[in-house]
Amino acid sequence: MSELLITLNDIPEEGQEFVFDDQKYWSDAWKQFKVDVREGDPLISEVYILPQENGCLVRGKTNGSVTIACDRCTVDYKHKISTEFEEYEQVADADDPEPSPVVKTKEGLILDLGALLWEQFAMALPIKPLCNDDCKGLCYKCGADLNKEKCDCEKEVGDPRLAVLRNLKIKN
Repeated sequence: MSELLITLNDIPEEGQEFVFDDQKYWSDAWKQFKVDVREGDPLISEVYILPQENGCLVRGKTNGSVTIACDRCTVDYKHKISTEFEEYEQVADADDPEPSPVVKTKEGLILDLGALLWEQFAMALPIKPLCNDDCKGLCYKCGADLNKEKCDCEKEVGDPRLAVLRNLKIKN
């Protein structure tokens, strides 16, 4: 994945704002992590970094959209991405189980901002992408898009041996 490395020693004490609008960063990451999305509206990340003694405070947001296939009807639609985050990142201790995006080098502290932006983007993606909440999907027999047309396929009514239970009412 393309890295967005920021040397914290180069940032003034009062902090600094950054704007990242390179779409190649996102498309490279989608390919690397095999995320099935395509470009929509440009993804633009605005980030404010305030250096601290052993890390930094990072406030940011990413806005834009991606084109993604609906899980029910397979139609491509634009999914809006809108994230906001505020995190304090510091150099990880030796016994810390998770790696930190802040690394200490001989040049000073370096922040891998790309890792933070990717994490926020991945959390903004839907688990089950739907073009709309009322999507009817595809007919399981003929494949017709039920959002656009009705199909004449005979619907199964279930196992006839269990038909007696269809009208069963249970009182609480």
